[in-house]
Parts: sequence; C-alpha cells; structure tokens
Amino acid sequence: MSSQVRGGTRWKRFALVMVPSVAATAAVGIGLAQGALAASFSVSGQEFKVKAKELEGYDFVQYGSVASGKTLEGEKMAAPVAVSGFSRAYITNMCQSVVTPNLPFGLGNVTLRLTAGTGKERVDAKDLYLDVSQLDADAEFTNIDIGVRAGDLTKFPDKETKTGIQPNTSANPNGFSQRAEKAVLKNVEQKAWATTAGTFKLPDLSLKLVSGVKECY
Repeated sequence: MSSQVRGGTRWKRFALVMVPSVAATAAVGIGLAQGALAASFSVSGQEFKVKAKELEGYDFVQYGSVASGKTLEGEKMAAPVAVSGFSRAYITNMCQSVVTPNLPFGLGNVTLRLTAGTGKERVDAKDLYLDVSQLDADAEFTNIDIGVRAGDLTKFPDKETKTGIQPNTSANPNGFSQRAEKAVLKNVEQKAWATTAGTFKLPDLSLKLVSGVKECY
C-alpha cells in the first residue's frame, strides 16, 4: 500500500465516530535507529499491529480519511481510517508486527516483528501521522477540543520544540476532527494501514522474521 492519501474528496459522505487514537510504529534501518533519516512505513494491502506500554504525544490531531493502495495480488483497495497526528511522540516498549501469508517454497506464513524502546530510552518520533483502523488503550488528554471543523485546525505549540504540527494540509476542510495539547495512552493495542513521520529514533531496535503467525498481540 502507498502512503496515505489525504485531502481528497472521495470520503465526503464518510461518517466516522471519532475516538482518541494514536499508535506507535517504526521503519527499519540503522539510519532510522540513529534518528538521522525521514521515515515512511506502509504495508501493501495489509494491516499491521502495534503494541506499546505507553505513548506520550504532543499537538494531537485526528480526522477521518480513506487510505488507498493495492493488495498483495495487485488489486486496488481502499479503507476508511482515522488519521492521527503528533508533532512529537515518545513511545515505551514498542512492538510492531505484520504477517505475510502463504509464501512459496513451503515457507507458509512468516511474521515480521520489530521492537524498540525496550530499555531506558524511549522511541522518539517527530511529525508523526498514522492511518488507524482500530485502537484499544487507556487514554488521558490535556485540553482536548472535540468536534472541530478540520479546516479550522490550528497549531498547538510543542512545549519542548516551540513548534506545532500542521494537520489541515491533509484534512478534508469540512470534515470532523479533534485536537489536544497532549495525549498519554497506556497499554496500546492498534491496527493500522500506514505510518509516516519526519524522523524516528529507535533505541534497542530488534527486527526478526519468525515462521508462523506470532504477532505482537
């Protein structure tokens, strides 16, 4: 699947009951582990699962959209999603997994599992956007504003960086949205279609390919 498509008009009639959602995810590579490169991670026609002990995020915004791309068989697909954005997010004990089914040569199902932020240092993501289809977590929000017109979204300055995320460039201006200065989510279990970020810093990065279906949750 390609990175999420935002700002289109195909979902004008798409009614989404918005729930506070966010996720932790990562891209693979030494440069990303050092926080040196921009990151974009998406799965072609597949949802991936993410689990985290805690996510602390700033300048939270969320709005409805449609993620589009192609399946593993090359067919076009689309899925309704809640796009969640943060200017900065810190993630503790993160696990991400995706299963590739029915591989040839008798390999069968293979699970890719990625973990990071399992030690003293947390995963650090900047300008994070997530295409979320499902989320379960214990959530706490600071100065939350629900029912905002997406075209009226404005920046919440990050208290650390003195900057904010710019969400309205990718939102339907007439759609439903919500925002908060800060969000803390604990015991996160999430399904997502795609993730993009300015940078990811991944301490304690571990990537494994495991035979069978052995997802994070």
